Amino acid sequence: MIKRHFFLVAAAVLVGLMAVAAVMRIAFAPEEGGGGPGGRGGPGGGRGQAVAVAVVGEREFSDQLRVLGVARGLRSVNITAPASELITRVLFRDGESVRAGQPLVELQAREEDAAIIEARARVAQAERDYERTNALAERGIAPRVLAEQALSDLEVARAGLEAAQARLGDRVIRAPFGGVLGLTTITPGTLVGPNTVITTLDDVSTIRVDFPIPERFVTVLRPGTPITASADAFGGQSFGGRIALLDTRVDESTRAVVARAEIPNPGGRIRPGMSMNVSVAQGVRTSLAVPEAAVQYEGESAFVFRIAAGERGTVAQRVEVETGAVEGGFVEILSGVAAGDRLVGSGLNRIQPGAPVTPADQPGSRGGAAPAKAAAR
Repeated sequence: MIKRHFFLVAAAVLVGLMAVAAVMRIAFAPEEGGGGPGGRGGPGGGRGQAVAVAVVGEREFSDQLRVLGVARGLRSVNITAPASELITRVLFRDGESVRAGQPLVELQAREEDAAIIEARARVAQAERDYERTNALAERGIAPRVLAEQALSDLEVARAGLEAAQARLGDRVIRAPFGGVLGLTTITPGTLVGPNTVITTLDDVSTIRVDFPIPERFVTVLRPGTPITASADAFGGQSFGGRIALLDTRVDESTRAVVARAEIPNPGGRIRPGMSMNVSVAQGVRTSLAVPEAAVQYEGESAFVFRIAAGERGTVAQRVEVETGAVEGGFVEILSGVAAGDRLVGSGLNRIQPGAPVTPADQPGSRGGAAPAKAAAR
């Protein structure tokens, strides 16, 4: 009986202790959770999620016209033969840099060689006839008219020799200008003709880029206007150049005029035929801007989280903004925020609208203000 009463008393004490613990937990909940002074959401503490701060400020943006163009060499040509003939010698290697006038291939020239031999014989005979006739005319034995006729025959023979040598020279195909040769499949014994491309020759010291521009920009752009070009093959690297010429006609179907820019190409990195992204600067303007990491996109809308004062401290206020150009890691802000506004600078996917936050530039926050403000600037 005594044991039974003992267990009842112990159970009653245990229930009483549990009730006291529950009351104390409820009583002290505001201090631990954020309802009372100094709590997570209280006006004196603001102990929300620590965030980096980006300050809305002014920044220069350039108005640019962006179009696609095609790279071409300063001079480019397909090397072909003047007539159908067999190749006897190939005097170059694929990808070789050549100078102007350098021999590239020799064509079969048996008829031309024979013609030169015949022409030289005629010149020799004409020289002998002229010397003999001229000597007789000076002594008065032969009329002077015969000497003059012999001199005329000699000049005709010499002209025939020069013509034969010129025809033989056509059997040697030379580089018309200095540049870099392309690939070839031609070997000695290949029959080539006027439509057969022996190889290609490109002067790539300077690259020309032809690109269309709308006719409304014809009065704005002129020769000498700076341009910037880039190619997908080189990632984000840009190449600077200038507009050299604008076409004299506007295409009736596209209402665009072709502009030609020249870009220095040291090392020959840009190759003819590459697709180039051309940007033409049209001026510089000053607008409000924030770092790209401070802008959140949803469909066609853009939002930022402005750090504002709430009932229990600083909160992240979600604001829709109108954006403009994106340049150099910054987004142009056309409307929605004002200069000097403080925004959440990064980690927007972890922020909820109206959530308490602790700006990194407040005393006692982790990381301090310097890194956050430097990133914002």
